[in-house]
Amino acid sequence: MAPKTKHNYDESKVKTLSSLEHIRKRTGMYIGRIGDGDHYDDGIYVLLKEVIDNAIDEFIMGYGDRIDISIEGGVVQVRDFGRGIPLGKVIDCVSRINTGAKYNDDVFQFSVGLNGVGTKAVNALSSNFVVRSVRNGKFAEGKFKQGKLLKERKGNAKGDPDGTRVEFTPDEEIFGQVDYRSVHVEKRLRMVTYLNSGLAVDFNGTRFLSEGGLLDLVGEDVGSDGVYPILHERTKLLEIAFTHTQRLNETYLSFVNGQYTSDGGTHLSAFREGVLKAVNEFTKKRYEGDDVREGFVAAVAIRLKEPMFESQTKNKLGNAEIRGSMVSDVKDMVLDLLHRNPRAAETLAAKVDETQRLRKELQSVRKMARERARAVSIRVPQLKDCKDHYNQKTGRGEDTELFITEGVSAAGSIVSCRDPVRQAVFTLKGKPMNVCELKRDAIYKNDELYNLMRSLQVEDDVSRLRYNKVVMATDADVDGMHIRNLLLTFFLRFFEQLVIDGHIYILETPLFRVRNKKETRYCYSEAERDEASAAIGRGVEITRFKGLGEISPGEFKRFIGEKMMLKQVFVESREEIPHILEFYMGRNTPERRAYIMNQLVVEDA
Repeated sequence: MAPKTKHNYDESKVKTLSSLEHIRKRTGMYIGRIGDGDHYDDGIYVLLKEVIDNAIDEFIMGYGDRIDISIEGGVVQVRDFGRGIPLGKVIDCVSRINTGAKYNDDVFQFSVGLNGVGTKAVNALSSNFVVRSVRNGKFAEGKFKQGKLLKERKGNAKGDPDGTRVEFTPDEEIFGQVDYRSVHVEKRLRMVTYLNSGLAVDFNGTRFLSEGGLLDLVGEDVGSDGVYPILHERTKLLEIAFTHTQRLNETYLSFVNGQYTSDGGTHLSAFREGVLKAVNEFTKKRYEGDDVREGFVAAVAIRLKEPMFESQTKNKLGNAEIRGSMVSDVKDMVLDLLHRNPRAAETLAAKVDETQRLRKELQSVRKMARERARAVSIRVPQLKDCKDHYNQKTGRGEDTELFITEGVSAAGSIVSCRDPVRQAVFTLKGKPMNVCELKRDAIYKNDELYNLMRSLQVEDDVSRLRYNKVVMATDADVDGMHIRNLLLTFFLRFFEQLVIDGHIYILETPLFRVRNKKETRYCYSEAERDEASAAIGRGVEITRFKGLGEISPGEFKRFIGEKMMLKQVFVESREEIPHILEFYMGRNTPERRAYIMNQLVVEDA
């Protein structure tokens, strides 16, 4: 039993937060990660999305086919041309939790914002928030600061079309200095138009519009990689689009009422099951799911009157009651598409047959690899494990880390100063194999890659990842960069979801140590070295670390402890992964050399 601590646990310790205080104090519950705008999922993009969702709801109900968006200097403006918020409820709708028309099915049948929280969270998390609604030549407007009403106005709005305008600025007290990246905003807006065919979105002078819907979305993802033309069908409540590629992974984009469900849910699992049943019935065979889904790229969107999500960020659908009917609907829809497109169906069947054959061959290779590993050691010989481990479902072990090191010397330094409870070390014996153009059996034929996969525990399912952060700790020289690129190729080729989910990191270690008898500074660039040298003054000694093995365990402890500098690896465009790997790690050496030489010429100029 844990020892008792002395404290006064009485009525004074029980607090009741207002909805405004709760949103600002527990921001992550409402918008997920905060961030500064560098990552696609950062909170400032969720704020934008919450406002846009209301405009989309108007479009879905048949009001307004255009949304105007502008972002300048951190100030965001969104104007829709729908019905406009009822003038007497404008203030309440953006400031009072559980207030809105989304609870009324007669007004909004397929809304995402069912909880009446979205714009309230935006308001509470903004240093400046303005809402203006126009209806039938009249307007009502409210100005807020950090969710608190400053000013309210009403009056005539002759010549101003019906609709709602929202302006907000993310609060620096919550987000710090932020920067909306156009590439992230435009990716979200393209997604909006794919999911709402016919809706025009104008952003800073650029128009986004899609007539093909999910057909256009999957087309953007696969490019020219599709082995047969994309098959696409839509009804009022269900839309699907899919094709196969020669990729090793399966890719899904799933949506509910226009909301991207990054973690899937009932609708995605029902879609996958429906596709498998349709393919088996059409081919009159009994394929396994892995046979059908390797290289599969698909999008599925449904509309529900009462979607149930796992959190306010709405990443996963939980409506269990829709599963049976959706499996049947998807199966019928896919069967119809296969019968109406015989050439595509023939190519699909051939692709699945080939995958099944390769899978059976892989099973024998996997068996041999496991027997070989068992003969050497029950444990992975290159792994110094830690005591705690990551569990995706429970969130346990979220601070666990695996360092992939280059050589025994660097591994020894990290092992001697790591936290053995949460930090593990995997030692590379040399440069990993370049797997850019190889198939999965290459992992089982190569001891180093096989042992790395075993250490991560991702052979059968990436969700079983053993450590939350996988850190590439290579030397800051040409060889270290090459090894880092080979490791990234390994992850992106066979386990790209680990990168997509943000589990892969790069350890930043110092290049120089600048010191005299009184002071020591560690520098990560030549500019930092020169600045430190000038600041320290006389008696300066400068050491250039050629490799991680030259950093003593005592010094290394600060670089993998509280002051550790990590760079997260993330992909801005998933569909570009195969092309990036092919260009930088493929066999196109002349093309790559020409690119490098051109870059050198530009830099010299």
